[in-house]
Amino acid sequence: MHERPPFHLAFPVTSLTAARAFYGNLLGCPEGRSSESWVDFDFHGHQIVAHLAPAEVVASTSQEVDGDQVPVRHFGLVLPLDQWQALAERLKACGTRFVVPPHTRFQGQPGEQSTMFLLDPSGNALEFKAFADPSKLFAR
Repeated sequence: MHERPPFHLAFPVTSLTAARAFYGNLLGCPEGRSSESWVDFDFHGHQIVAHLAPAEVVASTSQEVDGDQVPVRHFGLVLPLDQWQALAERLKACGTRFVVPPHTRFQGQPGEQSTMFLLDPSGNALEFKAFADPSKLFAR
């Protein structure tokens, strides 16, 4: 079996200090290399890089998905259900303001999933989701 290659995502932020607090402290992503203008994080084995570029930070438009208004531009992870539940509880306990609070969507359909959306301090949208049956990730 081949291991999947990690993805790399670079995105703009308004503050590296706030990015470190959010990605490092709140989400628990270990910090990698950095400079005065960027910092990279280990996002569950994937490399994400926060670049200090306030002029590039823009709000994402939303679109309806199964009754929720979700940010069109977002990134995130598909976690095992127990990890998703633990993250949802930790984020709720920290007083996180969700764009879409933790819940299950597409109930009774092949793509049924637990999902939540939140914004980082720069307004970048993240989605974390989980499937009771992970083999249904691409189910139609």
